[in-house]
Amino acid sequence: MNPLSKVFTVIETVIGSQGRGVTYSEIIRDSELPRSTVHRLLKGLVELGYLNFDPATKRYCGSMRFAALGAEVTANFTLRDHIHPYLLELHQDTEHTANFGILDDTRGIFLDKVESRDYGIKLFSEIGRPFPLHCTGLGKILLACSPSDTFERMIRQPLKAETERTITDPDDLRRELALSAERGYAVDNEEITRGIICVAAPVFDFDRKLRGAISLTFPAYLNDDRGLEPEIAAITRYAASISRSLGGSNAAVP
Repeated sequence: MNPLSKVFTVIETVIGSQGRGVTYSEIIRDSELPRSTVHRLLKGLVELGYLNFDPATKRYCGSMRFAALGAEVTANFTLRDHIHPYLLELHQDTEHTANFGILDDTRGIFLDKVESRDYGIKLFSEIGRPFPLHCTGLGKILLACSPSDTFERMIRQPLKAETERTITDPDDLRRELALSAERGYAVDNEEITRGIICVAAPVFDFDRKLRGAISLTFPAYLNDDRGLEPEIAAITRYAASISRSLGGSNAAVP
């Protein structure tokens, strides 16, 4: 791992636990970096003002400098502005949380969402937050519509089991992605959060370039009560509308 990768590994480990902060020993455990490396990088990031350290709790967290950087990037991302009205309408039609995410190498990034507050389960999605590709609806449809080398690079690391439903076998995931590409949507069946299902569909532009994906997130009991057909119909319809607005088409997912 090159030095710059080590810096961002520490940063992402800290930001991933931003809500409660993270201790030195937890960073070592989660980053799998040497103690001396973690100590040196934490010291430097605190001195530069990118991380805060609370002596009382012995925990690190990201400073507002990251928020400022992220806000600047997000504020100038015009695709997000274009898609937001569709997300708002999708949310109003379904009363579910609507998300928009993009592919970022071997992970995804949430760029926007319109959240439902009708159920008391903390959702994984937060604007600007990365998400895994193998166990999220957005991630699976982004993988399904991307070149195969993205998948091959992702599986160089073990597929982490977030719940008992997470697909962790690469061959099983390949079959799931092939099915998702064929039908034009992907399903996360409580694979990252127990009690939550997500359906997602891709967004393409005029030259068939994958620009991202949108998803609906909702309680799993709805599937037991009446199935996923209403959510699948809504997400594929809105994804197709967004693609048409960009000059693209979802007629045949590559």
